[in-house]
Amino acid sequence: MSAADPMLEAERVLRICSACMYCDGLCPVFPAIDGKHSFSLSDVSYLSNLCHNCQGCWHDCQYAPPHPFAVNLPATFAAMRQRSYADHLWPPALGRVFRASSLAVPATVALALLIIFALVLGTGSPEALRTTYAGEGAFYRVLPWPAMAGLAGSTLAWAVTAITLATLRYWRTIAPKTTISEIVRALPVALSDIITLRHLGGGGPGCHDHDERTSQRRRILHHLTAAGFVLSGLSTIAASAYHHLLGVAAPYPVASLPVMLGLVGGITMTVGAVGLLGLEAWADPAPSDRGETRLNVAFLTLLAMVGASGLAVLGFRSTPAMGLLLTIHLGLVFGLFAALPFSKALHAPFRAAALLRAAIDSRRSTLARTPEASGDTP
Repeated sequence: MSAADPMLEAERVLRICSACMYCDGLCPVFPAIDGKHSFSLSDVSYLSNLCHNCQGCWHDCQYAPPHPFAVNLPATFAAMRQRSYADHLWPPALGRVFRASSLAVPATVALALLIIFALVLGTGSPEALRTTYAGEGAFYRVLPWPAMAGLAGSTLAWAVTAITLATLRYWRTIAPKTTISEIVRALPVALSDIITLRHLGGGGPGCHDHDERTSQRRRILHHLTAAGFVLSGLSTIAASAYHHLLGVAAPYPVASLPVMLGLVGGITMTVGAVGLLGLEAWADPAPSDRGETRLNVAFLTLLAMVGASGLAVLGFRSTPAMGLLLTIHLGLVFGLFAALPFSKALHAPFRAAALLRAAIDSRRSTLARTPEASGDTP
């Protein structure tokens, strides 16, 4: 084994896997290595993000420990995924921050909370944290709209910019020589794989969350978490439309679109994140990587706290606790936005890029076998 160097270990393990191919059919990783005998850093960066960590190969592998070959593909890929994130972060200096992400994420959130409390106290008084406010514009009596909107806009713009540029850097590393037309034709398959998370099925029956038994729990919880995040974002967009287009300031009635989207989104995101945290605690440590586990726990804990604090604001917005709860919620949201570019959130766009590469390769393989299937041939 070459455990001291994850790249050397990845090359060693992948050479064994490409010679064996017993796990062919479990996931798109194995068709991607079929017939290959050497693997570059870009190859491993691509393959590690194409892996969905269902751990099917760990349970099926005849060379897993205690065999002398000690093949542990899930843990090897987990280590290489972290390297791929750090290598492609933008700005590059964030690579050092990412390597301490399990500490950097909570530190960023703590700083965001301090800033929000300072702004609330600086623009008002301590009374704002324990006074009952009611009616239109009540939230802005705790923190004025310009400060709230300015922090939200700046942190979100930072997150979108940094993650987009990191993903583009990663795509340049793993992308084959291709054309726009080829990408467009592969996109439907890639989008289907991204949205359905079908590769979290481990070839069909599900992931190995703890032992040899399979289940669809992780896939369902991923869907809940992602759907909750999207719905919460749509709630914010709807609230902005109410504010700017209809001239109505928050908080809004429970039956309004922003509140209903936020309520369903907050519940699903919290349930999904807490469920995934439970799976992390229950997981078999043998095929896991402690660094990735820490990344997962830090990110999922933050998502759960954001969802739960938003629900608390909704539940207690007509009480003296509203000011304090709103301040905590805003600090968590702004901390989440600020920390996204160096958190486990990177796995989503990086995996999407890897699935697009896999869809391109799969289409090329199909056309090579049946040239008449190409629309470009007579």
